[in-house]
Amino acid sequence: MFQPSLYKKRRDLLRSMINGGIVLLPGNTEAAMNYAANTYHFRQDSTFLYFFGINQPDLAAVIDLDNGQDYLFGNDVDMDDIIWMGPQPTMKERGELVGVSNTRPFNQLQSLIDDAIALGRRIHFLPPYRGKNTLLVSKLLGIDPGHVNSYKSEDLIRAVVALREIKDEGEIADIESMIDVAYDMHTTAMKMAKHGVVEREIAGMVEGIALQKANGVSFPVILSINGQTLHNHYHGNTLKEGRMMVCDCGAESEMNYCSDITRTVPVGGRFSQRQRDIYEIVLAANTKAIEAIKPGILYKDIHLLAAQTIAQGMKDLGLMKGDVNQAVAAGAHALFFPHGLGHMMGLDVHDMENLGENYVGYDNEISRSDQFGLAFLRLGKRLREGFVLTVEPGCYFIPALIDQWNQQKLHTSFINYDKLETWKDFGGIRLEDDVLVTAAGYRVLGRAIPKTVQEVEATMNI
Repeated sequence: MFQPSLYKKRRDLLRSMINGGIVLLPGNTEAAMNYAANTYHFRQDSTFLYFFGINQPDLAAVIDLDNGQDYLFGNDVDMDDIIWMGPQPTMKERGELVGVSNTRPFNQLQSLIDDAIALGRRIHFLPPYRGKNTLLVSKLLGIDPGHVNSYKSEDLIRAVVALREIKDEGEIADIESMIDVAYDMHTTAMKMAKHGVVEREIAGMVEGIALQKANGVSFPVILSINGQTLHNHYHGNTLKEGRMMVCDCGAESEMNYCSDITRTVPVGGRFSQRQRDIYEIVLAANTKAIEAIKPGILYKDIHLLAAQTIAQGMKDLGLMKGDVNQAVAAGAHALFFPHGLGHMMGLDVHDMENLGENYVGYDNEISRSDQFGLAFLRLGKRLREGFVLTVEPGCYFIPALIDQWNQQKLHTSFINYDKLETWKDFGGIRLEDDVLVTAAGYRVLGRAIPKTVQEVEATMNI
């Protein structure tokens, strides 16, 4: 945890950004896996962590925007709890860790809310993403569960985004430590990517490193020779020479800050010419996009730069044709690059996505496109110093998508469908790094994970 003064500072900053009322922040509860006593690994709500820092279930907090008071609600453990969990801090002790002196039993939360309602005070809350918290907010406020999100506070959402999107030195250091763990995860995966190995052997080893050196993975491991499926969590294939293996994974710290790195490697440790051709295109897109990062530039423009780089590479290989800029403007490149370049990162691997992507990645200046591919860009707005974001271009050969576009005669002036037929068995390549926007431009965070053809082959053949 950070120092108590930092959590208090964050809460005071929030007060300065919203006019009047109280902020209700429910923490998360345990989530049952298949019966009540068999739970998933507990994960606290990230905004609760940001303002109150306590990674324990069954808590709620209130920030009074008018009188400067903060409240923490939860119950002290009894002997039954101690038998199963061991001694636990008291609520008073937990409050002291985050600069809160007002701690109360959980059942007193309702009376505080009732008092606020009686006085006509506005109650700000974020859109719940778990059923239990939807029901809690429904009960506390007397709102039908199906309509809870209709009452979410946009003022609170925008204030939380404005605070959380700028990372301080402590947050950056924690993220970097998780990228260093990701280094071990990825280099291990590279060395294991040999003919005859089953994907789950590597995925299990990668997840084990995250459990050994951190608080586990920051999201379920994506690892597959079928990289044309963007979020492929199936790990039952056997690796074969001639295939590429995509590994997209990261670790989460004890304070729940995340890393998110992707590397793609040739099974067996040597790139074929065809693999190398596509890999160098994606690497160029990754490199050019990173080098373009600086405060004040629209991330949408950097996405389009990556798209133009991929389209030019596809044209050089004879898979696309015509004017590259016109092709990208029309969205023809999205046959190969159908997702966005990146997203915010921090306490969530897709930071603050639960608040709504458009609140996080867009603003009054720029709105989300409805064009295929570009519509999936999670972050489009102008970059600011302190943003931590991912840069993850990719090139994919998705047979079903190729066939659909070909049958519909889409973008025939830009795509060479006849030649593309021989590439439908290729799979996909993605390269992803975590980058901090600095005053001078950018800094790629953490230990440099092998990325060039030479670096990857050298690592795989140690």
